[in-house]
Amino acid sequence: MTVKVLVLSGYGINSETESKYVFDLLGAKAEIVHINDLISGEKKLNDYRIIFFPGGFAYGDDLGSGLAYANKIKNNLWNEVKEFVEKDNLVIAVCNGFQIMANLGLVPAFDSDYGKVNVALQHNETARYIDRWVDIKANKKNKSIWLKDIDELSMPVSHGEGKFYAEPEILDKLEEKGLIAFNYVKGNICNYQNLKANPNGSLKDIAGITDESGRILGMMPHPERGFQFTNRPDWPLLKEKLKRNGKKLPEFNDSMKIFENAVNYFK
Repeated sequence: MTVKVLVLSGYGINSETESKYVFDLLGAKAEIVHINDLISGEKKLNDYRIIFFPGGFAYGDDLGSGLAYANKIKNNLWNEVKEFVEKDNLVIAVCNGFQIMANLGLVPAFDSDYGKVNVALQHNETARYIDRWVDIKANKKNKSIWLKDIDELSMPVSHGEGKFYAEPEILDKLEEKGLIAFNYVKGNICNYQNLKANPNGSLKDIAGITDESGRILGMMPHPERGFQFTNRPDWPLLKEKLKRNGKKLPEFNDSMKIFENAVNYFK
């Protein structure tokens, strides 16, 4: 069975091509679809099994990061989206996509209450746009299909509003229910480039969360922008280490595992 992936597009979204490409590489059939084509009925959510909310600056983030795009969905497509997520389908949202998803209340959606907003992505503590690599570690309490067999990953971040925020009681609930997907840690690349682990001041070092079903993942780092091994800033060093141990240079970075898990879920 060929897994069909819907990569959402719209004014200001700018990561559609790489988002489509990673899924196509894994044998899925990804299609970039403008939100207006869903609203008009030209395209149908039910024709797909995975939705990808990509990064960018939807509608210029004029009302706040991801809010205008989220409102567009709520006002025109909410019933279809809610029906989609309540079925055995998968959703991933990255960076601006995560901001959109948070504003839609698709995560954490405690007790499957999709639509209730509990978390936010705020301005980085530095009040500056950040473009660098990070290391993130999967939370072992989270049993999401997206995190299967994943421990630590490295990939880029690229955002001005990526500080994960929630009220203390919500943070506690995320931990209790095991809905934190990834935390920023000081791993291989942070050590290599002498960078601090948390790039934006996210509370509890949270880099991503899921809903309770584990089928919906939202995260700030970009696995689709650093999927090739040679995208890594430390790849020349790793190449020499592999060479001296008689090992070949991998084609893909470890972040590709996220997408492999999604495609394999439907096999």
